[in-house]
Amino acid sequence: MTGLPFPTVRGASTALEAAGGPPEGTVDLPDRYGRVARDLRVSVTDRCNLRCRYCMPAEGLPWLAKPEMLTDDELVRVIGVFVRLGVRQVRLTGGEPMLRRSLVDVVRRVAALEPRPRIAMTTNGVGLDRLAQPLADAGLDRVNVSLDTIDPQEFADLTRRDRLHDVEAGLKAAATAGLVPVKVNAVAMRGINDESVTDLLQWCLDRGYELRFIEQMPLDAQHGWDASTMVSSQELHERLAERFRLTPLPQEDRGSAPAERFLVDGGPATVGIIASVTAPFCAACDRTRLTADGQVRNCLFSQKETDLRGPLRDGASDDDLARLIQGEMWRKAPGHGIGTSDFVQPVRPMSAIGG
Repeated sequence: MTGLPFPTVRGASTALEAAGGPPEGTVDLPDRYGRVARDLRVSVTDRCNLRCRYCMPAEGLPWLAKPEMLTDDELVRVIGVFVRLGVRQVRLTGGEPMLRRSLVDVVRRVAALEPRPRIAMTTNGVGLDRLAQPLADAGLDRVNVSLDTIDPQEFADLTRRDRLHDVEAGLKAAATAGLVPVKVNAVAMRGINDESVTDLLQWCLDRGYELRFIEQMPLDAQHGWDASTMVSSQELHERLAERFRLTPLPQEDRGSAPAERFLVDGGPATVGIIASVTAPFCAACDRTRLTADGQVRNCLFSQKETDLRGPLRDGASDDDLARLIQGEMWRKAPGHGIGTSDFVQPVRPMSAIGG
């Protein structure tokens, strides 16, 4: 990993001495650095119907067997424990979450939890034209659709599937169903789609979608990520500024949001840039993750995770599960460590962790 300036984690504090868990009587999800998890990312399946080159090989991956995955009852129960511990937003991810046939019912049941969390979903958009309205009716609040290019040939080359028209239809259906603001997530890659980033922004502006560019992270199944192929946030800003006037929004309005946002040509439309690698926002992170097979991960790049599926199926109480979750969050590191000499890419790829 060379060629980019990797800064230290923004605002990270000195590590406190490790302990087994938070203080007795803790009712939320703190870690040892003063952060509190409020945002839960839930992978409902590791399967996907695209084969994006920066994510997985053409032949796909060995998918989880059904008995290894949490059932709907187990999934909703665990999410309920997280909500009891202070989680206020649940984002459903994959793989591709719409490949879970019971997704609409899962959304309905999560929406019935008290207090009701905000429910979002990250999807590749294939099939969203059919499910947008049922998901909205069930309680889904909004969607992020992953779309790296609107050039049909670039899309087919990148995803190894000719499905751009399906994604476009899904985005339209999401807007019609009221899943707003409809956000588009894009990864710019050198020599693949970096020349067309301004076209993608204009396309989103014309349709009222909010675009977020994300620096490519080392989460591919092939473990072939190289910083030299990543388009940095600074380069993205420079390319967009060649065509649009970008005015940064106040940093104090950002909170724990990962994107630095800019008004485009005076607004009100905005574009966001998520500098996950070159300007990490770990010090403000309020996220935790649950995999489809019932593992809690306190960070995308964690080398360890805590099993909930085993205890759950062995009769653990909700209090037992809560203590396991709190213990995992207490072990959260100050930052992901990309660019440091001891960084090791996690064994699980993004499709198995959930975005």
